[in-house]
Amino acid sequence: MIYSAELDQHVEEMRRVNAQLANLPPAPWRTVEDVQRLRVLLASPDSPFAATMGQPVLPVAETTIPGPAGPIPARVIRPDRVEAVYLDIHGGAWMIGSARMDDRENDELARTCGVVTVSIDYRLTPEHTLGDAMDDCEAAALWVIERAQAEFGTDRLLIGGGSAGAHLAAMTLLRLRDRHGAARRFLAANLVFGCFDLSGTPSTRIRGARSFTLGREVFESVLEHVLDRRPLNEIRDPSISPLFAELSGLPPALFTVGLLDPLLDDTLFMSSRWQVAGNEAELALYPESEHGFTGLPTAMARAATRRQQDFVRSRLAAAAAVGQTAQ
Repeated sequence: MIYSAELDQHVEEMRRVNAQLANLPPAPWRTVEDVQRLRVLLASPDSPFAATMGQPVLPVAETTIPGPAGPIPARVIRPDRVEAVYLDIHGGAWMIGSARMDDRENDELARTCGVVTVSIDYRLTPEHTLGDAMDDCEAAALWVIERAQAEFGTDRLLIGGGSAGAHLAAMTLLRLRDRHGAARRFLAANLVFGCFDLSGTPSTRIRGARSFTLGREVFESVLEHVLDRRPLNEIRDPSISPLFAELSGLPPALFTVGLLDPLLDDTLFMSSRWQVAGNEAELALYPESEHGFTGLPTAMARAATRRQQDFVRSRLAAAAAVGQTAQ
């Protein structure tokens, strides 16, 4: 599916919600202090984002995973029936956010699809480097590969993330392929409104000026605090921007994005290159939907969530049909 006409019934609601959100004052991103204040705001129970995060139904176990610079905090949500393990990588422009903010979506995924979700708190910029974040995600993926059977009773694995998390998930798969020959130990990737070209696609320039969730100040902050104002040719290196990588040998992926998202082109380009490289790719587009729309309490968000859950179930069913665990 690329675009379903059934989504048209949710367009007016999205327009009303977008109009309300557009009237909110923009969050400051310019300085390191701005970024740190945003982290505190996101973590606060009084945060305007707290209601959209919601509370999980299943218990959440806090644990750690061995990492290259010490233990990596992780949150594990385990259903009664375990079909697979889902490694979740949170978003937040590589600077903010936490594993906790994905609790609601991970809880629903665990309950509806029978997967254990493992969500990690990788090291954030600017206190750490983008490379540090990628190292933590790689370490977590290797831990899941090595320990899933013993810890959770299955070696069927999936990976996913939103925004910066989708970028890190894609980079993790590329590292697993190139360094460990293990990308296809993961049965599928769920990549939600990801940033795959950190140098900026056309839609980031066109839509970024009008976006109330991902405006130009956010991109400027990423350039300053994540990329250290590197020249474009360095940012387009495949070790930073996966859109420029050779993409063969990767698992099936679902790419999700809203048509108002400044990162629209990132998903359009990456899903096409993913498929042309010989991998399976599904593309799901959502009208009148901005960056981060899946976190809103709207019918459009619920439709996108159901589509992702259907994708997970379909990949697990396909694996079960051939008696597959991992390649």
